[in-house]
Amino acid sequence: MQQIEVFCRNNGQTLYVTPGSKLVDVYDTSGLNMPYGPASAKANNVSVGLNFRIYRPMDVEFLDISSESGLRVYVRSLCFVLCKAVADLYPEGQIVLQHPVSNGHYCTLKIGHTPTADEVEHIRQRMEEIIEADIPFHSHEEHTDKAVRLFRQLGMMDKVTLLETSGTLYTYYYTLADTVDYYYGSLLPSTGRIRLFGLEQYGEGLLLRYPHPSDPTQLPPLVKQEKMLGVFKMHSRWHDILGVRTIGDVNVANLTGYTTGLINVAEALQEKEIARIAEDIHNRGKVKVILIAGPSSSGKTTFSKRLSVQLMTCGLKPRAISLDDYFVNREQTPLDADGEYDYESLYALDLPFFNAQLQTLIEGGEVELPRFNFTTGQREFKGDRLRLADNTVLILEGIHALNPELTPLIPAENKYKVFVSALTTIRLDNHNYIPPTDNRLLRRIIRDYKYRGYSAQQTISRWPSVLRGEERWITPFVEEADAMFNSAMLFELAVLKEHALPILNRVMQNCPEYSEAYRLRHFLQYIVSVQDKDLPPTSLLREFLGGSSFSY
Repeated sequence: MQQIEVFCRNNGQTLYVTPGSKLVDVYDTSGLNMPYGPASAKANNVSVGLNFRIYRPMDVEFLDISSESGLRVYVRSLCFVLCKAVADLYPEGQIVLQHPVSNGHYCTLKIGHTPTADEVEHIRQRMEEIIEADIPFHSHEEHTDKAVRLFRQLGMMDKVTLLETSGTLYTYYYTLADTVDYYYGSLLPSTGRIRLFGLEQYGEGLLLRYPHPSDPTQLPPLVKQEKMLGVFKMHSRWHDILGVRTIGDVNVANLTGYTTGLINVAEALQEKEIARIAEDIHNRGKVKVILIAGPSSSGKTTFSKRLSVQLMTCGLKPRAISLDDYFVNREQTPLDADGEYDYESLYALDLPFFNAQLQTLIEGGEVELPRFNFTTGQREFKGDRLRLADNTVLILEGIHALNPELTPLIPAENKYKVFVSALTTIRLDNHNYIPPTDNRLLRRIIRDYKYRGYSAQQTISRWPSVLRGEERWITPFVEEADAMFNSAMLFELAVLKEHALPILNRVMQNCPEYSEAYRLRHFLQYIVSVQDKDLPPTSLLREFLGGSSFSY
């Protein structure tokens, strides 16, 4: 039988395999010895499962859970094990995978009462049994109409709505023994490849825990994020009230002419929350400095501008100051591990000078504000003087705004901290959540292309470094915030799709970033696109799409 040529990118070796060979078998003959074992692979730069069969020559790269792609497969498979354990123990119950929080994934279990610690432990033990049995995950490709009938019979109407509105002709679904489910990406070959997980009671639900790519040998510490969970829950309640809980529901709303209503309600909810934050600041009476932090593409800039408007309606006079103007002179900038200037470091800022100016302002004195010259790398003064009137508040926006080390000399009663991020609460269906990082990456791809001249390939290439910086400088301080603002909106993925797809389609297959571009395109195919003509000029999304009434 003629052999097929496979080039293994992990070791640079060319292998010859029998047509129809599974990638899991190719790995076994490759001579590779990945310490955590393979979780998935890239075949011609497209992420696939290890059960993928080879019928033509291709490049293959095996991935373990230290990669984002491999970890996604691992977590997705773990979620199916959780769903099966619940189905086995509570046939009439329902598990919903809600939000990433506290170094895990928050889930709600609907069994008629709040699950007890003993019940959660029973589920965890059943998961252990399923993993120990090393049950294979099987994929099935069916005509979508047939898959819809199957899920309708099973009472999984969230999946029925999603598949009916996605417009696909054929659909893959999965089985794990006698349990049927749908996942929009590949799974591990079998349950036995899940080596580490945790499940525990968390609030009114459960927290599913899994390794972090930086150290797949252990679970990251459980960090309580009650404020963030509260924001997620608040928005989930609004979804329930509106009857729009999943992408399938959003698709139905858009297909039946309710798009404008959905936009108006989402925008009104955001404005109401911004007004509430402004009133809280005003009512505290002593706030002089508003510190706003959030990850990339969270919409901090537009939030700051809309907050300024609401502060003025409360009788306050906001004045924005850029933290970038407080950089140390370039030669004093700390270096990263590669010996390059680390501009994201807290210590790239002149903290003593910054705090001295803030103290002077709060005490009623006058300062001359600096301007940082990014061409020369030096601080300059242009005669811009500032003294705070009784009703003036400073607005400072930046990656370090929540870090207590930024303003240690400023009394707590004079500070108000806000965390802004796209905390995506809409789900694909009950067992497929949408990572907030995907929401923000799509925003950034569009903005970088429109306003910075970057291709999707360039933005995707930088994204892992951006996330690492956020984990170091923002995530540890999220719960320090006095208020959290969710900048994600129910309808926004439908609007982003219209702008993102043409940009993603330009990423060439021979680029390493093609795999991520392909994954995002595949995800967006589930969403009915919507034009942005009904978005108001003050919409937070205008920061990325254009057409804003604010100046940036």
